[in-house]
Amino acid sequence: MIYWLYEKYLRRNLSTLPGSICFMITEQDHIEAPGNLSRITEWCRELGIGHVTFHISTDDPDRLARYIPEIRTLGEIARLTLRYRETKEVLGSGIDVTVAIGESGRQEITACIRKMAERGVDPEEVDEARIESFLTFPYEPDLVIKTGGDYLTDFLIWQSVYSELFFLDVNWPAFRKVDFLRALRDYQARARRFGT
Repeated sequence: MIYWLYEKYLRRNLSTLPGSICFMITEQDHIEAPGNLSRITEWCRELGIGHVTFHISTDDPDRLARYIPEIRTLGEIARLTLRYRETKEVLGSGIDVTVAIGESGRQEITACIRKMAERGVDPEEVDEARIESFLTFPYEPDLVIKTGGDYLTDFLIWQSVYSELFFLDVNWPAFRKVDFLRALRDYQARARRFGT
């Protein structure tokens, strides 16, 4: 089938879009197709999606250091928040895009608890709202997309508890707009229950 025709069909039938999407990719995924971050950001901007996160899983963020300049160019088309090692950079304006390299959900929760302890938060005052106020990533993705298999990391382990998960058998380098639209169509067809 001609992909542009299928894309047109899928896009025409989309009426309910997620406000926030998270893509979970591996270090190798990014090395093989670094330009996908920009392409997907453009697609999200065209569709009116408010926030997109790219989590690049790696046990050694330094191996991705040479890609940082290219990632920063996202600030030319979006409001980029780049988290790399202990640093946070914010560049540009427009659709909110977060790129998190080598971040871990367990580390985030641990840091959250440590910050509460350092600030002397009374244990009786610890509830979900208090924990969320100390999180590094203060947003909950409506949709989490994982390409090339079913292995998820613990990134956004707190925030994604009610997220819809979409696993694609397509590998990241081969990810096309039609695959993205298929994920959005699947999201639209689901009845979200938010744990109820």
